[in-house]
Amino acid sequence: MSDALYQAEILRLAKEGRGNQRLDDADGSARADNPLCGDRVTVDLKMSDGKVSEVGHRVQGCALCEASAALIRLNAPGRSLSELETVRQHFLEYLAGTREDALDWPELESFAPVRDFKSRHDCVRLPFDATLNALKDALEKKPAF
Repeated sequence: MSDALYQAEILRLAKEGRGNQRLDDADGSARADNPLCGDRVTVDLKMSDGKVSEVGHRVQGCALCEASAALIRLNAPGRSLSELETVRQHFLEYLAGTREDALDWPELESFAPVRDFKSRHDCVRLPFDATLNALKDALEKKPAF
């Protein structure tokens, strides 16, 4: 199973994500845990004009979780809550096999091998959950964003 899941692109993204740090002066933060596998993701966001301007994260989890968090860090800046919710929904539909058309972020197609391992969908979803919750946290603190 691991050879099928952990292909070169996922491992590259996971390695890239390991160097990221949390943000000290974040506008919003959230943590998401997967008690079944032990993955834990904490995401910090800075906001500007209602959109994400910077992402920091700490991942204690598998390479799938780290790779997903890395893609979010690269692609979330400039996005609003509704845009990120749409990206997440389309991605989950893609993983479930109910969506075949292009994803909002083409790099998410790197997770195609995960489609066959439903138990691992949570690993790649967890950073999205933490990101959306961090964004909601920021908007609750300062609705004027």
